[in-house]
Amino acid sequence: MPSTAHVSTVSPFLHSVPVAADIGAIDADDYLRRILTARVYDVARETVLEQASSLSARLGHRVWLKREDHQPVFSFKVRGAYNKMVNLPADALARGVITASAGNHAQGVALSAARLGVRAIIVVPQTAPQVKVDAVRAHGGDMVEVVLAGESYSDAYDHAMVLQREHALTFIPAFDDPDVIAGQGTVGMEILRQHRGALDAVFVPIGGGSLAAGVASYIKAVRPEVRVIGVQTEDSCAMARSLVAGERVTLETVGLFSDGTAVKRVGEETFRLCRHLLDGVLTVDTDALCAAIKDVFQDTRSLVEPAGALAVAGLKQYAEGLPEGSAQSLVAITSGANMNFDRLRIVAERAEGAR
Repeated sequence: MPSTAHVSTVSPFLHSVPVAADIGAIDADDYLRRILTARVYDVARETVLEQASSLSARLGHRVWLKREDHQPVFSFKVRGAYNKMVNLPADALARGVITASAGNHAQGVALSAARLGVRAIIVVPQTAPQVKVDAVRAHGGDMVEVVLAGESYSDAYDHAMVLQREHALTFIPAFDDPDVIAGQGTVGMEILRQHRGALDAVFVPIGGGSLAAGVASYIKAVRPEVRVIGVQTEDSCAMARSLVAGERVTLETVGLFSDGTAVKRVGEETFRLCRHLLDGVLTVDTDALCAAIKDVFQDTRSLVEPAGALAVAGLKQYAEGLPEGSAQSLVAITSGANMNFDRLRIVAERAEGAR
């Protein structure tokens, strides 16, 4: 597999990814096989790739939205959660499972637990939107116990580790696991199947990194000329900082507006894959994120959560640095739509002054 191209010259805001020395270490054939055989469609659906006509006209580029906000749990996370759980040995499932999540992975585990008849403890931060907490209980029913702990995903993870040891449960990672990464990688597989023509770049939101790692693993194996660009918020940019440093960096604090990507430390395996495969990472501020939520609404009449609009915000920023008249084909993954209704006023106010 060829090394990734540095694209920092395209946009002054893009952090290029240092190319790691041993490109063979990513086990490209293994990840391609895992993605092609992932067991996601028992619970997930193939989501549409929808052209954003208004945004395309405004930016002067052909923009498509990969609508993962249309999943049964309104997030791509169900793909990786189910693929991990369905591939576990029977004795591991019989012990019961536990996970930590900012909310969307929690829903994926809850739905998977109910489908597989497995008991699950799900730890989410106290700051998680109530709509996500309620949905976890609704999807899991009697099979799921929800525990609230801490202010961020990292706090919830630490508490889940304590409970996991106490009760000898099987832990379901939110992002740092090959089966989880492969499940998310099916999003990339669908994008290339649905978009047969010229494609310049795919924009992927990054929290812990499983979606970016999975999508990049598939796209770089099948169409290596297509750029895969991660997007993070400026106040939760653990992957961007880690890639620049050449090692995983732990943030002291994270911003919680984009709660679905508020991760202090990315996964070891996701970092390894992203370091080899991503073409760069963009960071955006809260105003740009709110403007992107508005953009998605204007084109689709759908409301995505902040993390769900992150890739759109990055795509817009990237497009600003492209040569005029270049008319590129760009895809953004709208990764989730689990937002508390009372946040809409803040989004509307902050989107007003942004482009």
